[in-house]
Amino acid sequence: MANTLLEMSDITKTFPGVKALQDVTLEVERGEVHAICGENGAGKSTLMKVLSGVYPHGSYDGSIVFEGREMNFRTLRDSEAEGIVIIHQELALSPYLSIAENIFLNNEVKGRFGLIDWNKANQEAKKLLARVGLNENPTTKIRDIGVGKQQLVEIAKALSKRVKLLILDEPTAALNDEDSDHLLDLILHLKGQGITSIIISHKLNEIKKVADRVTVIRDGKAIETIAKTDVTEDRIIKDMVGRDLEHRYPDHTPHIGEEVLRVEDWTVHHPQDPSRVVVDNVDLTVRAGEIVGIAGLMGAGRTEFAMSVFGRSYGTRISGKVFKNGREIRIRNVAEAIDHGIAYATEDRKYYGLNLIEDIKRNISVASLKKLSSGGLVNDGEEFKVANQYRKEMNIKAPSVLVPTGKLSGGNQQKVVLSKWIYSAPDVLILDEPTRGIDVGAKYEIYTIINRLAAEGKAIIVISSELPELIGICDRIYALSEGRITGELPIEKATPEALIKLMTMEAPR
Repeated sequence: MANTLLEMSDITKTFPGVKALQDVTLEVERGEVHAICGENGAGKSTLMKVLSGVYPHGSYDGSIVFEGREMNFRTLRDSEAEGIVIIHQELALSPYLSIAENIFLNNEVKGRFGLIDWNKANQEAKKLLARVGLNENPTTKIRDIGVGKQQLVEIAKALSKRVKLLILDEPTAALNDEDSDHLLDLILHLKGQGITSIIISHKLNEIKKVADRVTVIRDGKAIETIAKTDVTEDRIIKDMVGRDLEHRYPDHTPHIGEEVLRVEDWTVHHPQDPSRVVVDNVDLTVRAGEIVGIAGLMGAGRTEFAMSVFGRSYGTRISGKVFKNGREIRIRNVAEAIDHGIAYATEDRKYYGLNLIEDIKRNISVASLKKLSSGGLVNDGEEFKVANQYRKEMNIKAPSVLVPTGKLSGGNQQKVVLSKWIYSAPDVLILDEPTRGIDVGAKYEIYTIINRLAAEGKAIIVISSELPELIGICDRIYALSEGRITGELPIEKATPEALIKLMTMEAPR
């Protein structure tokens, strides 16, 4: 087409034992926002790494034509020289350098005698920051601004390279709703300035807001490209997972037993500011076979509550009582929490939940090494056997339990986290944002696992920012506001409107 900016034809990329991309064709028109969707591990990021030269010409089959010319990129610098700039999900900024230094890193503003002209660099940086709507001093260190602003710095950095095609890989994955909306508005604003964008995302509401067309990739193949007027969530989901998801949440028939966990008058103070109360006189119960949700806005104290109950791993001046099966228990540290049959799957699996450079086997066994050891030595054969059993039962997509966990997709990493805690044989399982950052197909698998654990009699607490998720999987939901419980709803009465009302209610004092 005359308006085609980019054409990738028959792209095939193979890694040892895995065909990551197979004959993928992608066309992007000049001036459009083109979304690429697919489950984690479908090949989206691999395709963009081929385009940007991270995987150099010669390491894949197929052709790349940009602005009517065939490209043979061998490095990232080659693609950037042509105006193709990729912003990865893990931001490539130095926290100890200023905003301006980061923007012009490896692209320095030179003055007389080839020296860096810092005055000019800061002036140019200020102009670029204005273009992305960021009102910050260019001399501010990156470590002193939030992740939402850091994302804008990355885009300013791309604009400094005279970008023609901007590729954003899961740009809102780590952003709150306000920062996400600002970023999406910026993408549309840049489109008005003639900048073409490719956005990789599994957040279907975001795609519908900004994308002119959507290409869906499944198992390394391009399934179809859909025009904006034809985009529906059901159609994208069907293409992504290869089946209709009439019900995004599996059927759940609760079989609720006796009370397993009761928390009374639980109060937690901030670790750096002991005068600040973060969790305020919370009372909560959960019974065997029950899935209890905790809803709340960011900063309501949901994670702080969960971590403090789990071995006092957050907070100071903690008071209150914890009862297990009707008997008061003392939990002074994480080891004691595990010994009492309480497990906590953190919301930040990459930082707190997993050792990404260790293999699947060690990540699954790490919380239960006592069960695998004798005389202080771990039985390697038994450890391998247990990990392999969970790899199969949890459908962890990896050829071996010896694969480093950092190589897995987000959904498979979450299955490793769950395997670790399930193997510890808990009676109470606290799941903090269990499906954050994973696609709809993997979410369904996680929900199925949660249902299975409840059916086995586990008492489960789910913390989630997605109200439809809580309503879809829970039996009962607590609402938390400003560290206090503002209400408790049975699932029959738990509508989004009712929950939001409770979540935004001024907490009673």
